[in-house]
Amino acid sequence: MMSEHDTVRAMQWRDDALYLLDQRKLPERVGYERFETAEGVAEAIRSMRVRGAPAIGIAAAYGVVLAVRRRYQENLQQWRTLIEQDLQTLAASRPTAVNLFWALERMRAHFQAVNGDPVPQLLQLALQWHEDDIAANRRMGESGARLIGGSKGLLTHCNAGSLATGGYGTALGVIRSAYCRRGGGKIFATETRPWLQGARLTLWELQQDKIPATLIADSAAGWLMRSGAVQWVVVGADRIAANGDTANKIGTYALALLARRHGVKMMVVAPTSTIDWQIDTGEAIEIEERSPNELLMPYYQDGGEGIDAWNPVFDVTPSELIDAIVTEKGVVMNPEPQGLSMVK
Repeated sequence: MMSEHDTVRAMQWRDDALYLLDQRKLPERVGYERFETAEGVAEAIRSMRVRGAPAIGIAAAYGVVLAVRRRYQENLQQWRTLIEQDLQTLAASRPTAVNLFWALERMRAHFQAVNGDPVPQLLQLALQWHEDDIAANRRMGESGARLIGGSKGLLTHCNAGSLATGGYGTALGVIRSAYCRRGGGKIFATETRPWLQGARLTLWELQQDKIPATLIADSAAGWLMRSGAVQWVVVGADRIAANGDTANKIGTYALALLARRHGVKMMVVAPTSTIDWQIDTGEAIEIEERSPNELLMPYYQDGGEGIDAWNPVFDVTPSELIDAIVTEKGVVMNPEPQGLSMVK
């Protein structure tokens, strides 16, 4: 159920299609695009119309529904073989977010066992995952808010809110719940370069939900912590290794180091679907690198001799720098060295 402080939804299934809020155009323009094919959904993920690990997984599940509908209409006998191409297209859209691969494997396992028309059952499954994600985010929000208690200042990085999930958010879910509990305190958000998800998305989302927030430059975080204005850094995750090492938006590792230096606590908030139990440590996490032009433009639109840019999208924060990992199954305090076995 939505409330005054929970009004944003980035994806909707209606009229037999997936509607996605184009996050590249926020906050200047709010508009939804209609998608009727798996290829379209994959391109939406690749181009960051939809972003955030949980949201990518849910969008991929809907993408499978669209693919199954098309392939089943094409060939009632061979649709399971034909759909493999669509699954590969979706899997190639973003390599770091494990929720994407989790969703594809779960959908594959279900459609392999379906008799008759598979679309109604798979659509119901995707819709249920969407609702389950919102419910899980609310549970994580309450758990994280209890940990935060009466802390007077919170800092978040990138966007891990309704825009990055099915709704309510992971890190912003904790911040929403904390705000509702105490009705005060300061919330700070980094710009999050180069895509400015904090400036464009997090502040817009909080504004829609009537939650006041303050924007800072990424490079101001250390000085802010030194001032004593922040007691917790609260972030989401795109992939978590079994030992608690966490991949998140580039800059998270630096914030964790700054937090440890200044006695600020570090909280990661993510559903258990973000945990990759197949990898022991963050060393095995593939880090996506995007085009140098995202950094060079508009100043060096055509590049030039001797001009280049390195543009990793994520970094990995070691578990020893994390004070709490909050999941829908429970909270793991100081995950190093025991890892995440208690929420497996």
